Amino acid sequence: MNATLNANLDGALNGDLNGDLNGDLGVTLVSAARPAPAEPWYAVSVRPRHEKLVTRHLEYQGVNYFLPVYRSVRHWKDRRKELEMALFPGYVFVNLNLRDRGGVLRAPGVVQFVSFQGQPAVVPDAEMHALESGLHAGLRLQPHPYLRQGARVRVKRGALAGVEGIMVRRKERFRLVLSIDLIMRSVMFEVDEADVEPL
Repeated sequence: MNATLNANLDGALNGDLNGDLNGDLGVTLVSAARPAPAEPWYAVSVRPRHEKLVTRHLEYQGVNYFLPVYRSVRHWKDRRKELEMALFPGYVFVNLNLRDRGGVLRAPGVVQFVSFQGQPAVVPDAEMHALESGLHAGLRLQPHPYLRQGARVRVKRGALAGVEGIMVRRKERFRLVLSIDLIMRSVMFEVDEADVEPL
């Protein structure tokens, strides 16, 4: 799963995800170019609007990271502006051996590793793979309120083949909600109803 480095790492992360998302322009990927990871993925909690600052430091340290972002148009009385915003605000994913976590924790803006019973918790590979697959396929994504229950389905074909999630209907279209349980956040992909099967 090679990823391309987004050239605009220096842009400030403005706005918030509570506004109107109707102007969503799609998703890009901010990630260090890397081979398929041999180490597990972890979620790192960061200070509000510090995601890009953290990724610059991780890039400098040579740490594999993953920050999905999307573009959204915001409207003010006197202007419109296209903003690049974190798909999961307050989180950056890192791929490393835990022996090397000290450098991550020292990066400005990092709060802590998301932990369970005092130990950094691993983000399941299936969730990371599904998220990266959707982004690399250029699927339109947007944040969605966290979901744990609903009609569970599996995608049968296409870029997300094998991905499991919760099916929702919105404005006469079907969408697959992928939840990252560790950070209790969800993202929504548009899918064709014929491409999914119930579990």
